[in-house]
Amino acid sequence: PCWRVEDFVVAQECTRCSSFQAKTIAQCSPTGFIEKISCATSKKDEFKSCRSAVMEAHVFWRFVGTMMCVAAVFAVLVVCRQRVLDRKALEKVRKQIESI
Repeated sequence: PCWRVEDFVVAQECTRCSSFQAKTIAQCSPTGFIEKISCATSKKDEFKSCRSAVMEAHVFWRFVGTMMCVAAVFAVLVVCRQRVLDRKALEKVRKQIESI
């Protein structure tokens, strides 16, 4: 591709590939997004695979939300387990006091 060896200008910003483009343009396959590049020396217009900042942010916040939910579930499990252990310890102490 010319954009690897020449200077280039982005002619069209990073956009999601349409279903037609996904079938016809090989650069759509890796990320599902492409941008149109104009190479300076050879004057060629080519497509380049790219990553959408909006999509990356969406994926990041989905990950953060999932991790917060997982952390909340485990926090609840820890609190429940601590209560069970405290109850067992109190029962053990009560039995020791009664046996005296």
